[in-house]
Amino acid sequence: MNVNIQSTVFNDNIGALLQSYDLPTSDIETGTEVLLFVAGSTQKPSGVVGIQVFGETALLRSLAVSDSERGKGLGAALVHYVEQYAASLGINSIYLLTTTAAHFFEAHGYSTANRTDAPTSIAGTSQFSNLCPSSSAFMVKVLRA
Repeated sequence: MNVNIQSTVFNDNIGALLQSYDLPTSDIETGTEVLLFVAGSTQKPSGVVGIQVFGETALLRSLAVSDSERGKGLGAALVHYVEQYAASLGINSIYLLTTTAAHFFEAHGYSTANRTDAPTSIAGTSQFSNLCPSSSAFMVKVLRA
């Protein structure tokens, strides 16, 4: 899928897209170091993904695709984009938490990880410690060993 993806800052339109899928935004709104990438425009985003970088690891955040664009490969394109971005920064592993999309991420090379094995940097995020329920799937993808 050929799609224009650009970096952006959090705004009400991105917040509305994330909240429509019950994704947390409170820590993004308050200035957490989450880099956001949007497909479409910032005023009418068709998809968004975020990443929080911690040295050689990162936390994939806030993947959402508008209903009108679902099933067209946009989610996969956003994940691929953020993985390429992470690799360009020298990140070795990307972690994520999800309550609804474990199968999607498995199809894109992520595997279930034990929460007790989370790197300290990831475990210390509000996403890990209190925004996502403990029942969330904790997953990882190794970009390079």
